[in-house]
Amino acid sequence: MKRSAPTPREVGFGSDAPRIRAAKRRSPDAAFAAIALAALAAIGAALVSQHRFGMEPCPWCVLQRLIFVAIAVAAVIGLVWRRATGHAVAAALVFLLALAGIAAAAWQHFYAAPSASCNLTLADKIINGLGLDALLPDVFAPRATCADAAVSLFGVPYDFWSLALFAVLALAALTVLLRRRVR
Repeated sequence: MKRSAPTPREVGFGSDAPRIRAAKRRSPDAAFAAIALAALAAIGAALVSQHRFGMEPCPWCVLQRLIFVAIAVAAVIGLVWRRATGHAVAAALVFLLALAGIAAAAWQHFYAAPSASCNLTLADKIINGLGLDALLPDVFAPRATCADAAVSLFGVPYDFWSLALFAVLALAALTVLLRRRVR
């Protein structure tokens, strides 16, 4: 039987394999970049709300800002530490920090916001203990009580917007972790 000449695809020209392998390598990078940008956008939105529209933050709001900063830093670690171990560590950090953010947002809404004062709560102790309120007061200084800081955007409380973004970030980190385990 006479064999025909190999096609370009059989030789490797036009093969999708290199492109697919490159896309698989980039997918954690894209996820970490999106996570970092989303976390920084949340901080930006909070700062615009505070400085442009007068929505002063309570200690729980400030704690959530700090968690978003930590998530952005963890995502950058995932972008810089380009090994499987680095991606796993960064994704695990983002996941755990996002869970902490979900807990903080839920606590703010269900327990702190109905109270007249959120002075000396866990959030207040963390912010004061780190000294961030003195170092960067325009970003990390609580300026309102939890009851006063309970505001809404499009009828949805700010803490629920924050909770939803933390949940999305947790799912993105979990996706990176699960993709790493499958390979």
